[in-house]
Amino acid sequence: MFTFDKKDKNADIYLTLENLIKNWENEVVEFKEANNDYDKEKIGRYFSAISNEANLKSLQFGWFVFGVRNKDKQIVGTNYRNTKGLDTLKQEISTNTTGSISFIEIYEIYPIVDGEKRRVIMFQIPAAASSNSDWLE
Repeated sequence: MFTFDKKDKNADIYLTLENLIKNWENEVVEFKEANNDYDKEKIGRYFSAISNEANLKSLQFGWFVFGVRNKDKQIVGTNYRNTKGLDTLKQEISTNTTGSISFIEIYEIYPIVDGEKRRVIMFQIPAAASSNSDWLE
């Protein structure tokens, strides 16, 4: 698996990653290698799908994780927006979503695998707003 500094300010996020990997993928978690780049349109589609699934499952959020290989859940690391920065991605996503929603948070962490730090990006995606069906009653 991986190790990390238990005193790191993001220790809870490392534990979340560990838990997501152990429990494999489901409708509200998606893993991608995203070596050097990833299509923004695809990110938007995953954002929408994960957001809707989280809503259907009555969860507050779901996860989209870069730097973890999907087929075997190995942490391989990612260079996605390593120089461009992740801050602008929140804005870019919000301009293309209904209600201008965006990620709750984007976490950049460095788990240690085989003695080497590997960059992982964890996008926390809010559940879609529930539609109000009171008017049907």
